[in-house]
Amino acid sequence: MKLSDFDFALPKHLIAVRPAQPRSSARLLVAQGDMILDARVTDLVEWIQPGDRLVLNDTRVIPARLSGLRHRLSDQGPVAAKIEATLLEPQADGAVWSALVKPLKKLKPGEQVVFSDDLTATLEGVAQGQAFLRFNLTGEDFDAALNAAGAMPLPPYIAAKRAADAQDLTDYQTVWAKNSGAVAAPTASLHFDGALLEALSARGVTFTNVTLHVGAGTFLPVKVDDIADHKMHAEWGQVSAQAAREINATKAAGGRVIPVGTTALRLIETAAREGAITAWEGDTDIFITPGFRFNVADALMTNFHLPRSTLMMLVSALMGAETIRTIYSHAIDQNYRFFSYGDASLLIPPRKSD
Repeated sequence: MKLSDFDFALPKHLIAVRPAQPRSSARLLVAQGDMILDARVTDLVEWIQPGDRLVLNDTRVIPARLSGLRHRLSDQGPVAAKIEATLLEPQADGAVWSALVKPLKKLKPGEQVVFSDDLTATLEGVAQGQAFLRFNLTGEDFDAALNAAGAMPLPPYIAAKRAADAQDLTDYQTVWAKNSGAVAAPTASLHFDGALLEALSARGVTFTNVTLHVGAGTFLPVKVDDIADHKMHAEWGQVSAQAAREINATKAAGGRVIPVGTTALRLIETAAREGAITAWEGDTDIFITPGFRFNVADALMTNFHLPRSTLMMLVSALMGAETIRTIYSHAIDQNYRFFSYGDASLLIPPRKSD
């Protein structure tokens, strides 16, 4: 298939730069078969049935965007240069992180960047456009200093319109975030609050946590015309043995397994490539396109995605490309808000037994 098969025109005013308040008041497009209904996220209690299981990504977004100064002595005396860094992922020893640094040309190996009174980093090297920064702290000390100095790494389409602020520290984090490591949020999960979780639980819906640390590569554009030539970025994930047992038990009992977000879906399908889901841990670069066989997911809650993106390909694989075009046309006509801070959809394809 061609990249142009997943393109559409999106009016810029539909790109959300702030989330709905409260979270669960966001709009929800429900698509089941040929039916499209307009609802609210709070209406999930009507669509998620007793015995269904929601799969939640419990990754925690780190405030990965840092601003600091590089100091250097010159013939004219001390000079400083402003350095921006976006952390990507830690290396084996935990002290070194790969990062995107701007402007990278103003930082030489061995030079130090001061991000705060507590947090500094030294450039160890550069490879394939990424910098490798060795920080002065590790573990809980690093986490505390990063939380104090860093800002949330908002997606490019939001960052182009406004800077991250203190409100994003809450808005761009799920209420169940647990395991630190993501530099982008599992955004469909941002619609949930405590009251909605309690209402779903009271209805007889169960929950399973998995972990996929969403990387900055999730925002990388697809640059090839033939999507078969695209190389996916890899992200670390884990499905515990308990999570696999819970999901298998729901399937055996006839309940639906519904991942909240494409990250949770990609992870559970990675762990079920042979059929039934099993415990799994590692880096996944699974690329889901039309023709993919879903072994676990029976439906998907997700936001509205970028045109020409791998996530448009994923939802097209789940619902069918023509159906997704109809859904997105309806969403645009009805002024749904798009992307990370936007509204949500509940996509329910025909069950395999139907």
